[in-house]
Amino acid sequence: MRSNTTVDASFNGLANKKTNMLSFYSMGIAGAFNEVRTKIRDSAVKAGRDFDNIKLVAVSKTVGIEKVIEAVNAGAYILGENRVQEAKAKITELRALRPDLRVEWHLIGNLQRNKAGSAVQLFDMIHSVDSEKLADEINSHARQKRKKQRVLVQVKLADEAAKHGISEKNLMELLQRVSTMENLKLEGLMLMPPFFEDPEKTRPYFKRLRLLAETASEKGFPVRELSMGMSHDFETAVEEGATMVRVGTLIFGERNR
Repeated sequence: MRSNTTVDASFNGLANKKTNMLSFYSMGIAGAFNEVRTKIRDSAVKAGRDFDNIKLVAVSKTVGIEKVIEAVNAGAYILGENRVQEAKAKITELRALRPDLRVEWHLIGNLQRNKAGSAVQLFDMIHSVDSEKLADEINSHARQKRKKQRVLVQVKLADEAAKHGISEKNLMELLQRVSTMENLKLEGLMLMPPFFEDPEKTRPYFKRLRLLAETASEKGFPVRELSMGMSHDFETAVEEGATMVRVGTLIFGERNR
């Protein structure tokens, strides 16, 4: 049985998290975006890192175009989407409404091979390459479009059936294959760790990905980017070496999934 002290601590942690979320929402999108940037900067300073080396991916999945434009006007220049079809409609609408805006679109969700062609057409970077077959498919479509597609390899460090990613055991072999594909530009690794209310419990996963990237770099693979950390744990991810954090809820508020 859990002690009253443990229950109280857990309840207080959840209450503090909810209060923190509400404080972000009250700032509006521009204020929340800048507050996230401030927290990234503070975490970088704490870890002795250069803030300029950390990119903020504003996760705009299910977010309406007006809110997306508000975030871009606040300084967001990388937008992250989970689904190809939703992104296609949003990218088309944004280009029609505001052709003056220059942003990067990143696919951060799972990619099915039958959507690879559309993904290559739409996205500047794909974060979720997790198999040789998918990499081959992306490479083929990129060749047809005469494009050098920027990619990250997604790594799976926990035994979760719902999560995608290459196993740690097979990572180096996949990096070898991706690095030889002429129309892919391998830039780093991506991680979707288990969810914990306490971000400290996520720290070992972030640290493990950083160590894997260091090993891969020693083998000559160009894995400078580490895409890890979301709204609830991005500060911990920055402390452990993230170069890209994917933040949506803190910027845009809770949304329907």
